[in-house]
Amino acid sequence: MSNVENVIIIGSGPAGLTSAIYTARANLNPLMIEGYEAGGQLMITNDVENYPGFADGITGPELMQVTRKQAERFGTRFITANVTKVDFSVRPFKVWVGNDEYQAKSIVISTGASAKYLGLDSEKAFMGKGVSACATCDGAFFRDMNVCVIGGGDTAMEEANFLTRFAKKVWLIHRRDSFRASKIMADRVMNNEKIEILYNSELKEVRGEKLVSSIVIYNNKTKEDIELPMEGVFIAIGHQPNTKIFKDQLDLNETGYIVTQPKSSYTNVDGVFAAGDVQDHVYRQAITAAGSGCMAAIDAERWLEKQGV
Repeated sequence: MSNVENVIIIGSGPAGLTSAIYTARANLNPLMIEGYEAGGQLMITNDVENYPGFADGITGPELMQVTRKQAERFGTRFITANVTKVDFSVRPFKVWVGNDEYQAKSIVISTGASAKYLGLDSEKAFMGKGVSACATCDGAFFRDMNVCVIGGGDTAMEEANFLTRFAKKVWLIHRRDSFRASKIMADRVMNNEKIEILYNSELKEVRGEKLVSSIVIYNNKTKEDIELPMEGVFIAIGHQPNTKIFKDQLDLNETGYIVTQPKSSYTNVDGVFAAGDVQDHVYRQAITAAGSGCMAAIDAERWLEKQGV
């Protein structure tokens, strides 16, 4: 079994790279298949000010670069490609990158989740320049500014309420005439004097020069467009876990996140572990992803030890 890896890590955000650091330091010689979009969501995050250890902040790409370098220093090997297929029904586990097959005694999955976006060209153009999908990450940058939240579920309600701590005013923009959020969350928004709700409204365009300065809203009842001065646009229509290739291989919840055992990174398949946003739909922070990556590495190391590795 000399050609069988001790551990293959699939995905390369904070969770995957932390797993790599820990498994490499445990002399497990990990192989990371980092994907073409290596680094995850932090690669499109301009400023990270809430990650411990960086008093002056750091950009998302820089944070991922130094973390990757740290993993590499301890001996992690990297393949910059996407995993296209897996087979966890047999041991050693099988992982394919195109036609290339790799085998492993254990697997750490850290493929993350992707924020859902509306698909507007202007939304993409101003990403990181006033458009965000994470109020917890970026809200503090919009102190005393006018911002809006797009969405009508619990996430949108939570983000709108959170943003009132910083923003001058928050507009909640929803395409329907009622919310799908839970009543308690919707009530909190409706009773918050800093939040104005625009029902039957859809974001049509984000405008500005270098940074966002206004938005165009389409009212789907009156069929009219209105332009509002706006400095921040928060998209809160949900996240999609990157678990397509694991369907029918692992237990997923109703929204597609990998189910892990309580207080661990164990999946329903012995020897397969999951860390970061691919199994966390609650916190979704770089620091919590890194923490769960550490958990997965320790779980994998101890599990391998029991197998005699």
